[in-house]
Amino acid sequence: MQKLLKENDELAQDNRAFFKEKGILCVNVMGAPGSGKTTLIMALTDELKKRGLESMVLEGDLYSSLDAEAFEQKKVPAVQINTCGECHLDAAVIREGAEKLALRRGVLFIENVGNLICPAEFDLGEHVKLLASSVPEGDDKPFKYVPMFSYIDLVALTKYDLKEAVGFDRENFEKGLRALSEASLFETAIRNGKDRGRGVELIADFLIKSF
Repeated sequence: MQKLLKENDELAQDNRAFFKEKGILCVNVMGAPGSGKTTLIMALTDELKKRGLESMVLEGDLYSSLDAEAFEQKKVPAVQINTCGECHLDAAVIREGAEKLALRRGVLFIENVGNLICPAEFDLGEHVKLLASSVPEGDDKPFKYVPMFSYIDLVALTKYDLKEAVGFDRENFEKGLRALSEASLFETAIRNGKDRGRGVELIADFLIKSF
């Protein structure tokens, strides 16, 4: 495992330099199945477009191409990466996927496989690690998935409009997060492509400052 991770880290460093040379900010979007990763990325591509930045997507999934097709319908260039049962993406498949895109200056979103365990261990060559953690998952996730919450740069609390309905304790969630990380924390409530708060705008601000 150590040998595998070492080889992956070397490839990830090459990826990071490759993206920087192309003028691309690479964002690794992680989260559990159903956490709202795709919806969040779609909202961010719209927000960044308003600000004159193009987006591209590498879509990781076990088998289907549904999400990549949805991005293509929105005129967002996307490449599907199917892992055929593997629980995460790695640096090698990211480079292969990126080379299939017509890369240009902008933001490259990687939607990782829905999982709060395996993706935390694999550097892909990203510049920003974004975790989508949905309110219905519960406020105890930072206590249970320590490596993931130690690893990220920012957290989007998705489906925040359901906070009262599911009894989500934001203070407890943030207590767990702060024990592990200084990651920025934003709240989003995206419906029909529109955020009922300002979370998407604030995340876009964060990404633009990260260039």
